[in-house]
Amino acid sequence: MVNNIVFEQVGYTYNANSPFEYRALYDINLEIPAGKITAIVGHTGSGKSTLLQHLNVLVRPTTGAVTIAGEKVTATSKHESLKPLRKKVGVVFQFPEAQLFEETVLKDVMFGPLNFGATEEEAEKIAREKLALVGISETLYNRSPFDLSGGQMRRVAIAGVLALEPEILVLDEPTAGLDPMGHVQMLEMFVNLQKTQNLTMVMVTHHMEDVVSYAEHVIVMNQGTKLTEGSPEALFQDDEWLNDYQLGLPNTLHFMKRLEERLGIAHTHYPLSVEALIDDIIALKDEEGTDVR
Repeated sequence: MVNNIVFEQVGYTYNANSPFEYRALYDINLEIPAGKITAIVGHTGSGKSTLLQHLNVLVRPTTGAVTIAGEKVTATSKHESLKPLRKKVGVVFQFPEAQLFEETVLKDVMFGPLNFGATEEEAEKIAREKLALVGISETLYNRSPFDLSGGQMRRVAIAGVLALEPEILVLDEPTAGLDPMGHVQMLEMFVNLQKTQNLTMVMVTHHMEDVVSYAEHVIVMNQGTKLTEGSPEALFQDDEWLNDYQLGLPNTLHFMKRLEERLGIAHTHYPLSVEALIDDIIALKDEEGTDVR
């Protein structure tokens, strides 16, 4: 059974007790629901990356505790005891293709399972399964990963993360550097994986469109602490608040706000999808024959 991820009064200080001491997180209390997609948003320096590092135990909290997959991690947790936990959390960093290093695609994806004790036969079976999941053809398995296109390299790197068969998938701006079509294709692949593999997915993004399109839960970070958390519908009810914290508006809300301003009516509509936006425009048009051109 996959459990919620819980942060209890978590604080984190880089280079503690030194002249370079820097407190990055303050009193974080939050819960990331299991089996759902959670987006973490906030401007640069808000603490998003440090928060992510706690999820796969790259760092341990200076104060407080993080409970992941039923295991509580504190400042005193032993390094050796954390390895099984790291296997349960797969992290896809920005430009994950930079992590490729083996001589063939298949060997690169096999590396993780072998490192955690799988036999050659078991590792190859897992690698083939995960490469198929991300859409890499068998004809490429014996090619050097560095001979592939950028998009293919990224998919191979993602297969390597999935080969550890994590319960939790953490994405740190996974579409960085991709064109608009590649951006959508990559996110659709992750969402499909999340559903079919029943994963808990945590996504750091600055694209509000991705938040409204894919997230079921949102955490807003600001100056090293949690500002708020909740559903996308609740978050995007107050456009002035969003602008105050430099989060911006999804295109659908921005369009609706401009349209209502032009028509001179109160801003009461909050469409989060294109379909909802179309419905709201039709409703406006039907109200006393309003001209929305």
